[in-house]
Amino acid sequence: MARTTAASETRWLSREELAAWRANSAIMISLPAALDARMRRETALTFFEYMVLSVLSEEPDRTLQMSDLAARTSASLSRLSHVVGRLEKRGLLSRARLPGSGRRTSSTLTDAGYEAVVAAAPGHVAAVREYLIDLLEPHELATLQRIGTAVDAAIGRGPLDPGPTSSAPSDT
Repeated sequence: MARTTAASETRWLSREELAAWRANSAIMISLPAALDARMRRETALTFFEYMVLSVLSEEPDRTLQMSDLAARTSASLSRLSHVVGRLEKRGLLSRARLPGSGRRTSSTLTDAGYEAVVAAAPGHVAAVREYLIDLLEPHELATLQRIGTAVDAAIGRGPLDPGPTSSAPSDT
């Protein structure tokens, strides 16, 4: 049951807090939409499809269990399963049931999927730089990482995986 708070007990946002919240809301809504629109213009992938392929490309065997892939892409299993099904039909990845109890499935990036993510990576990185990274000072990047980690922990997902630190095509 949702917890309700009387209006008199609500800790309303200050003018500064409200301005920060609205600026952050614009990032949460506008940035993914801009990345998706650009990705669709430049490749045959959506932003989320690229993220799925990118995460798999970072794995040594290009394979992850679906639940791990969902966590790494911040997606529900239902959303991920739908997208993975589309990518599988296009030959960009394959799924396999894992032995044992339960309904565990893995996803593996195919050679065609790897080629697609490698081809899309330069444009994606250019967009991320243009829309976010290059707009910030080095100390702001550290703050942004701290904020993202704190928010993710508060939501209950645990610490973010920083991923590889190289400049490989699969970097996001």
